[in-house]
Amino acid sequence: MLNFLPAKLIGFLSFSLYIFNTIFWLLPILVFSMFKALIPLRFSKQFFSYLLDMMASNWVATNSVIQKVFTKTTIVITGLEELKIKDWYLVLANHQSWVDIVVLQRALHGHIPFLKFFLKRELIYVPLLGLAWWALDFPFLKRYSQAFLKKNPHLRGKDLATTRKACAKFKHKPVSVMNFIEGTRFTENKHDKQGSPFKYLLKPKSGGISFVLDAMGEHLTKIVDVTIYYPDGIPNFSDFVCGEVERVHIEVHVLDIRSALGHIDFSDRNDKIAFQKWLTQFWHEKDARLEKISQQYND
Repeated sequence: MLNFLPAKLIGFLSFSLYIFNTIFWLLPILVFSMFKALIPLRFSKQFFSYLLDMMASNWVATNSVIQKVFTKTTIVITGLEELKIKDWYLVLANHQSWVDIVVLQRALHGHIPFLKFFLKRELIYVPLLGLAWWALDFPFLKRYSQAFLKKNPHLRGKDLATTRKACAKFKHKPVSVMNFIEGTRFTENKHDKQGSPFKYLLKPKSGGISFVLDAMGEHLTKIVDVTIYYPDGIPNFSDFVCGEVERVHIEVHVLDIRSALGHIDFSDRNDKIAFQKWLTQFWHEKDARLEKISQQYND
């Protein structure tokens, strides 16, 4: 709508509004998180969890409005008809830019429950945001290295037990858990350094996703496979805020976890090997999908 303005002015105005919108919703989230912590009743905790998620969803919705007002970014997306707002999802996507997170929030908003990320335990101490993430039921992980566990064998399995406890609240409340299984953003340098067998992707890491599946067990029912492609080149966040990203192509595919993976015991070595093979094939299919999308735009 206002994309006729100079790019730097668009960047300044939209970024200012993003900050204002974040503060506007962060304050009531912090206030109601206090009520959630102080009132020990089970019903009240569930009520405040839904209320806080609604506020976070409104934050995403307002950010999307800001984008539509100031930028000319067109998001072409297919597969949304497969999604339901009242289901449990593990969202897996390729990762190329910080723009991915903003685009995913905008594209999936209203189609699946509010996106949540597994966070390192230490992040709970980040001023204000740590409390907000806790209030929004973001699961916090405390992972122990193999070297640490060798010295402290009595702690083996405690990280998984803690995560299961944190995820127990999702049993009666639909959730979408987000995971970038490449572990980092794609760059040509990282791709070459890895010797990645994929054209558009880095090697997938099974550790994080297996930990999520093992911890959440029966709570997760479906995988949302999201493929993100930028026809005009991978942008940075500044490009997006300034309205200089014209097109984004997204394809969504939904997989039933039980049908795709069956029952996996992640403590069993053979099952872990089988899961890694499935994940590698899953990633090859995504790479082929990206190749096909690329040809659509470059032919």
